[in-house]
Amino acid sequence: MPRAGGPADPRRSLLPLVVLFASSGCAALIYEVVWFQLLGLVIGASAPSLGVLLGTFMGGLCLGSVLLWRVVSPRHHPLRVLACLELGIGVIGLALLYAMPAISGVYTTWAGSGIGGLIWRAAIAALSLLPPTILMGATLPAIARWVETAPQGVAQLGFLYGANIGGAVAGSLLAGFYLLRIYDATVATMTATALNAAVAGASFGLARLSRYTAADGAHDARRPKSVFATQSWPIYVAIALSGFTALASQVIWTRHLSLLLGATVYTFALTLAVFLLGLGIGSAAGASLVRRVPARAALGVGQLALCATIGWAAYSIAEFLPYWPLDVTLPSAPSVMLQLDLMRTAWTVLPAALLWGASFPLALAAASRRQDSAQLVGGLYAANTVGAVAGALAASLVLVVWLGSRLTEQTLILVSAGSGMLMLAPFLSSRRPLRATAAAAAIVGAVALAYAVPELPRAFVAFGRFTPTRGIGADVVYVGEGRSADVAVSEQDDGTRTFHSAGKAQASSYPQDMRLQRMLGHLTTLAADTPESFLVIGLGAGITAGAVAIEPAAERVVIAEIEPLVAGVASKYFREHNFGVLSNPKVEIRFDDGRHYLATTDETFDGITTDPLDPWVKGAAALYTREFWELVDAHLNPGGVVTAYVQFFETTEEAVKSEVATFFDVFPNGAVFANTVQGMGYDAVLFARAGARPIDVDRIEERLRSLEYGPVRESLRQVRFRSAIDLLGTYAGHASDLSPWLEGATINRDRNLRLQYLAGRGLNAYDADGIFGNMMTGALELREELFIGSPERLEQLRQAIRAQRARSDR
Repeated sequence: MPRAGGPADPRRSLLPLVVLFASSGCAALIYEVVWFQLLGLVIGASAPSLGVLLGTFMGGLCLGSVLLWRVVSPRHHPLRVLACLELGIGVIGLALLYAMPAISGVYTTWAGSGIGGLIWRAAIAALSLLPPTILMGATLPAIARWVETAPQGVAQLGFLYGANIGGAVAGSLLAGFYLLRIYDATVATMTATALNAAVAGASFGLARLSRYTAADGAHDARRPKSVFATQSWPIYVAIALSGFTALASQVIWTRHLSLLLGATVYTFALTLAVFLLGLGIGSAAGASLVRRVPARAALGVGQLALCATIGWAAYSIAEFLPYWPLDVTLPSAPSVMLQLDLMRTAWTVLPAALLWGASFPLALAAASRRQDSAQLVGGLYAANTVGAVAGALAASLVLVVWLGSRLTEQTLILVSAGSGMLMLAPFLSSRRPLRATAAAAAIVGAVALAYAVPELPRAFVAFGRFTPTRGIGADVVYVGEGRSADVAVSEQDDGTRTFHSAGKAQASSYPQDMRLQRMLGHLTTLAADTPESFLVIGLGAGITAGAVAIEPAAERVVIAEIEPLVAGVASKYFREHNFGVLSNPKVEIRFDDGRHYLATTDETFDGITTDPLDPWVKGAAALYTREFWELVDAHLNPGGVVTAYVQFFETTEEAVKSEVATFFDVFPNGAVFANTVQGMGYDAVLFARAGARPIDVDRIEERLRSLEYGPVRESLRQVRFRSAIDLLGTYAGHASDLSPWLEGATINRDRNLRLQYLAGRGLNAYDADGIFGNMMTGALELREELFIGSPERLEQLRQAIRAQRARSDR
């Protein structure tokens, strides 16, 4: 068969192509990380939003792989086609960076909640992601015309596919650990665009130096037979099932590993990098096998072997890794933790990823026949991508929620077994009883492996990386797997309950936590001029929302909660602590990303309070950016109040400074109220009023003394606040008082989300009192621009503040 073109020896062109495809993959993953971050801010970080994002991204790759061989004639030099595709990706990638604000403005004007909002999410994601991802999906089919569809050419394609994935590994690490951590989305995008330009320039140069002639019969590629009209259809089905199991497993493992390692941006980047690394190595290994073994049989055996590796990952996460005797609170260098996390991730993910990586070149070799190389590669790539999209969406939106992760993993094992048997069916016959016996044994083994998949330990879901030190013997009374998070409730012998999410305590009925949650709620309502309408972002145990809802003057309280499972937990297990907030007729709950809800509503509020997950949890930093606080400010009525939770534990001083400085950048007359434990720093409340109006101490005191405020008085008394003076006496500084401490602090912006990187480095750090002590080293004055009232009351408040300062100085 005449060769599809290129130099006399195809191997001479392999090395530069490997470099080009590695660079292309690196750029693609940088874009993916940046786009997912920026678009997540626009359409929200809820499970449906992320599902739309992922489906659109991978759907674009699928369309590109299918359309290339239909739209682009085989007569065009593949290297020139590749160059044009890379230039197009770079131009669109650069344009999207600057088009995002305009897209955001259009979307927030028209979008809402419900089905209509989901349709708008899909439309915006498609408008943003389909053009560049279609071009990305076309790159491998384009270069496929440069090689033969014979085994040697298929081996080259396998190596190029592996190089592309290897570049993707570098891109994910470069974006997640360096470009976005040190710089921002602009620098990351410029880096990816520069890589696109370099690949395009090199491709044009190689095209001028090489000779290309289209393969015989390739000109008829636009009128191909249907896949299902050939004998190759089982291969397309098998590679689609392989993509399904791969992405569904990645969704589940990323979720479970985030419990083990902490749900930081570093964990997500590390998990993705290890997964892609396995795909790349496996692809190269599969490419080297295509000339040595029957490809179809090898593909079938690999799919059967996946049953064991999926089972291995499930068993490791549930039975081994949570119980390694590690105390993550012990001081250690970040590099040491990175090595440990890398080892645990590779232990779990790498075996299966190697087999999934080998599947694609083996499928290429098995399906290879006299046809346009782009058609072969594009068809198989599209089938694999369709399966991957289905797997990712099914696992994240349906299977885990309906069936649970255990039953989902069992299903994936059986799907892999079915895929393997589909490939091996032609090799089985009654005249070969040994093969039939081996096949029957493989099926029995797959069923046994599926049955052996264990449930996640309840203590692991609740305590995550703290399981060896805090989870052993704990009484976990509830565990649930939701769309966005795993949720648990634990209980102490004295009846104290803790709400867990992301593998750690997020709220509890412990005195120090109750005090903070009530402070958030009551400072928001008592300091507002007209306390009638409120927004609470983050339900958790419902204690903050409950404190808001018992405000006598409140007429409407909206709660934005991203995980629907949380509402039932708060109602059942924390009802006495949250005053039955969800049965309060004034309360309305919206299951949506809080930022997305605020951006798409025209309603304004007299008070907005945010109590999100730890800022190191991926996505939470979006609720601490300058743009978010500007959004909050725009939705406050005159005299309205905004409060926000700031933790001093499991974080770094740089992260706390970033949170406080970013808040004060929008609210320059803001203040901090501290929640201390025996005089030591624990956490705090950021506070500001719309229009920079001062707090009227007399009016708050009068409200608390009135008969109708009896429930509010009792709520404050339960956390040792006997009066307005006690509550306001937790004052720890005005923005101007803290300016020396905040000098040089990083402002957290949408384009960098720097806070998630700063906080992620302090995931296992415990220096709450040290951070608080450094914050309190400056002068502390009772400023008139923040407090007004009678001289007697102001003097009482001054004495209360001094007493707190004295306790913290001891």
